[in-house]
Amino acid sequence: MITLKQLTYFDALAHTLHFGRAAERANVSQPALSAQIAELENRLGCRLVERTRGAIVLSESGQRLLPAFRRVLAEVRSIEEQVQQTTGLLTGRMRIGMIPTIAPYLLPALAPELSRRFPQLDFGVREAITETLVSQLRSGDLDAVIAALSIKEAGISHRVLFEDRFVMAVSNNDLDVLDSPLNRHKAAFDRLLLLEEGHCLRDQALSVCQEHSNVALVNFGATSLTTLLQMVAHGMGRTLLPEIALSAESPRLGDIRFVPFSPPAPSREIAVFFRSGSERQPDYEAFADVATEIGNDILKTGRLSTGLAA
Repeated sequence: MITLKQLTYFDALAHTLHFGRAAERANVSQPALSAQIAELENRLGCRLVERTRGAIVLSESGQRLLPAFRRVLAEVRSIEEQVQQTTGLLTGRMRIGMIPTIAPYLLPALAPELSRRFPQLDFGVREAITETLVSQLRSGDLDAVIAALSIKEAGISHRVLFEDRFVMAVSNNDLDVLDSPLNRHKAAFDRLLLLEEGHCLRDQALSVCQEHSNVALVNFGATSLTTLLQMVAHGMGRTLLPEIALSAESPRLGDIRFVPFSPPAPSREIAVFFRSGSERQPDYEAFADVATEIGNDILKTGRLSTGLAA
C-alpha cells in the first residue's frame, strides 16, 4: 500500500533533488527517507528518481506522477485543517517559519505565551531566509511564515503584525558619527556592514541608503546580526539594526551606541503570511493577535533599554 509518508518524502526529494537535504526537510534520517522512496518505487513498479554521480533527477514517471502526489497531500492537509477548526482555535500542529532577523528576538517571548494561552497547540518553528520559507509555505511544509513585507506570491495572503524601525549601530569610538536623531537624507553610510546575500534585511538596508552617493560597503557578508554588531563594536564599520533586536543585543554590547533616525524613520513591516483560502485562517488571525502584542512589547522594551524615544 502506498502511504502518505512515502508521498511526503518523495515530495521533499522533488523539491531539493538531494537526499540529505530532503531528509532534513522531512525531519528524518537519510536512510529512512531512501528506504521509503525505494518502497514507493517497488509499489508502483517504476523508477521515480534517476540516481547519477553527483546529481539526482526525477525520472519521466516521477515527473508525471508528482502533480498527482501533491494533490493528494494538499487534500490531506485540507482535511486536517477542517478537523482542527472544529476543535477550537490554535489546537493541533502548527508549523511556523521565521526569518533569521526576527526569530531570535520574537520567538523566546512568543513561544511560551502561545503555550500558556493555547495549551493544546503543538507549535514548531523553522528558521530560514525568505525565499526558502516561501517555497515551504507553498508546498505545505509550513503553515505560516513571519517575514518582512513585501512577499508577492500568488495564493499567499498576509496580515501586518508591527512596524520595525531601523537605528544606526556605531562604535563608541566612531568619531565621524553622528547627530542624533539622524536625518536619513544626510546620514553617513560609509563603511556599512550588511548581512550576506539572500537575507531580506540586506536588501532593506540597501533600499534605505540607495539615494546616497557616499555608500561604501565593507566587503564582509555576515550570517547574523550578532556577528555584525561584534564587528561594529570592534570599529570595523556601522550597520542598520532593526529595533526588534535592541532588547536582546544591547545589554551585551557596551562598546556600541544606537542612533535613531528623525521621523519618518526608515522601517520594515513584519507580517504573517499564509496560504489564501486556508481553512485555518481563524487560527492565523489568533496567532497574529498574540504575535502583534508580543512584538510591540519587545520593541517598547528595546527602546526604553537604550534610551530611544518610544
